[in-house]
Order: sequence, then structure tokens, then C-alpha cells
Amino acid sequence: MELAQMTAAQAAEAIRAGQITSEELVAACLERIASLEERVGAWAFLDRELALAQAREADLARREGKALGSLHGVPVGVKDIFDTKDMPTEDGTVLHSGHRPDADATAVALLRQAGAVILGKTVTTELAVYSPGKTRNPHDPERTPGGSSSGSAAAVAAHMVPVAIGTQTNGSTIRPASFCGVYGFKPSHGLIPRHRMLQQSRPLDHVGVFGRTIEDVALAAEAMMAYDENDPDTRPRARPSLVQTAAGEPPVPPRLAFIKTPVWEQAEEDTKAAFAELMAHLGEGAEEVQLPGVFNNAVEWHRTIFHADLARSFEREYAQGKEKLSPVLREMIEHGQKVLAVDYNRAVENRALLVRILDEIFKWYDAVLTPAAPGEAPQGLGSTGSPVFCTLWTLCGMPAVSVPLLEGSSGMPMGAQLVAPKGGDARLLQTARWLVGAVEA
Repeated sequence: MELAQMTAAQAAEAIRAGQITSEELVAACLERIASLEERVGAWAFLDRELALAQAREADLARREGKALGSLHGVPVGVKDIFDTKDMPTEDGTVLHSGHRPDADATAVALLRQAGAVILGKTVTTELAVYSPGKTRNPHDPERTPGGSSSGSAAAVAAHMVPVAIGTQTNGSTIRPASFCGVYGFKPSHGLIPRHRMLQQSRPLDHVGVFGRTIEDVALAAEAMMAYDENDPDTRPRARPSLVQTAAGEPPVPPRLAFIKTPVWEQAEEDTKAAFAELMAHLGEGAEEVQLPGVFNNAVEWHRTIFHADLARSFEREYAQGKEKLSPVLREMIEHGQKVLAVDYNRAVENRALLVRILDEIFKWYDAVLTPAAPGEAPQGLGSTGSPVFCTLWTLCGMPAVSVPLLEGSSGMPMGAQLVAPKGGDARLLQTARWLVGAVEA
């Protein structure tokens, strides 16, 4: 097997066993990037010597018999909205050009603690919102890779790096994973700390992970799950056993609730046909479930919270350089400036009602099955595609995973999204692994 084709789990095991070195693996990834970067454009910052120096350090630690973390010597791509003490963090905007943080984001520090090599910074959209960066879809360079974690999804899909991290405040992990044909995992809100990560919205911001296997997203996510007093939404708790649980067989075959959500009319014909076929294949293992009418408000409640929080989080950028912001971001901020406190608070409080109703559904079903995106990655690079099939689940803070099971009529990948109750992350990944086996059987 070529080194750049290895999964993160395979690479970690091979490095631990002395079958390969981290330097060999990182060099292979850098070679792969050199051959494809002009076509894909996944990287915002890449320093070959810095990456190789980290790898040599990892190899020395192994030779000296030091304790090895779960990702020891494995290269990881980091979305360019996480602070990195040895690399610039520019957030996809000229307003932050040249910014050099003096410390790592907590998520990055936890990856380093697990032994990971921070290969470089991946492209994000402007301030991680909608205005695209330079990245193209590796399957078709005339199509979007999705956003805002564009570079992370594309880099993993192009075998430039085995695993990468991104974020999701609406659909920024699940959607690009679907468009690029990789696994995208958005853990429960509050499981991975967000300190020194660009903040858009405290109630909605999540850290996400991209990989080419369920084991890889489990491995990277588990390494980052920790309590951080700097993130008030994290809690002191035992780290979930994602890798071990995901690898196990469910005690009984899972039952899935197929939920179209109130935005089903936005699904393309390819998606509707693919899910009809998937439901027929699953038979009694999946059942369509209708949501009550209150869920029709979910997208608007999310929009209220999102836009108001953008106005607050990017107040300085708007005041000092609004002419350098894209029209779409300016419009969102200006809408957010007009949101009334009573409407914001009502939207935040109403999330609890939606969660209570969904928790009743989860008493009968192991996971929700729903589209990850309206269809294939759209043609053109002026938009990152619609996140609307992710909005509800992000609003509710529930764990979600995009599973690359489906294909559109143009031969482009499409993801099936699975969602579980908050805190059910490990079981969700186990169910996703079961679903892959059930479809491929």
C-alpha cells in the first residue's frame, strides 16, 4: 500500500510497530500534495520543513521509548480558524492576514498531546461563513467541495492527509463530507473544546472531523474530547470510548427513523431516488417518521441565533473593515444587528422543546436517517451549497455523521446522514459502521 493511501489508524499502528516512520509518512503526504494542490487548492498554509521536523521529533520519541499517543506520528490537517502557535491563523479573510497566534487552540493542543503531526492549515471560507475560498472538489474541479471546512474535506478526499479537523455552525462538516465522499463527524455540542477557535456562535459552534473510515474519525474525535475551563459548554466527564464502541457489533440490529424534515422539497431528485432505494434495501430496519409542525420553525430559529451571534462575534471586523467583507457576510451581520433580544432568547429556549420531542423518537429508534445535503456538489465555485439538511441537528446540538454511501446521476458522491441523541456519539458511530455493512452486504 502507498503510504499516502493509509488510514490514520493503519498509520498509527504501523508507526508504533516500527514498520514505517512518521517522517516517511509525512513525506509521502507532502509529495501527494505537491502533485495535486494546484488542482484542488486545499491548503492555506503549508511549511514542508516544519511538518518534517515534527515527524522527526515523533520518530525520535518512539526510538527513545517514550509514551506514544493514539495519533503518534500521524499527520493531521487543521482548518485555518484554529489557533496554531507555529503557523499563521488567518480565518479566510484579508482582515486577519498575517496573524500569528502565541498559543494553540485547545483542540490542536490535544491533537499534539495524542502525538499528531500538524501538517498544515486547510482552507476555510471567509470567516467560516459562506464566501468560498480557493478549494475545488477533488472529484470534479468545476464543483464546490462545500464549506466552510472546504480544505479539510478536500484534503482527506484527495489522500493528501488521512484525517483533518473542521467546524460546524450550520452544515460545515456534514455538507463538505457529503460533497467530497468522505466521512464527516460532528460530535455532540460541548464534547470538544473550542477555546482559541474562531467563534461565530457559542450555542451552535461545534468541532468536526473528516476521515476516510469510521475508525479514523473516531480516533481523532476521541483524542480531542476533554474538559476545558475556557469553554463553558464542556463538562468534566470520562472521555467516550469512540474507537472501541465503533468497532463493536450492535447487540441487536439498529432501528432507523427516516426523517425527511420540513425541508424535503429542497432535496434533489437524485437524493429522493437514492433514499427510496436505501429504504427499500433496509426493509423493516428503517421506518419513516413524521416530525410535528413545530419543527417548521427550526431553520428560522437557527437563522435568528446565527445571524445575531455573527453580528456580535464579528463586530470588530465589521466596524474596522466592512468594505473588505463579502456582500453575503455583510448582509448576514446587518440582519443580525436588527435581531431583538426577545426573539433571540425565544429561539435559544425553543431548542429544548425540539430536543424533548426528538428524545421521545430516540426511545424507539437508534438513529435518525436523513440526507446530508440536497444532492451532489453543485456545479460552479461561487457557492458552497446549501446546509439546510444539517440545520436542525446543529441547532439541537446532536451528534451527526455523513456516511459516503450514495452516488448521484453525475457519478458524484452523496452522503447519508445519521443523527443520534446528544451524548450518543459512540453508539452513533457503531450504527454508522453497521449501516455500511448492511448496504454492502
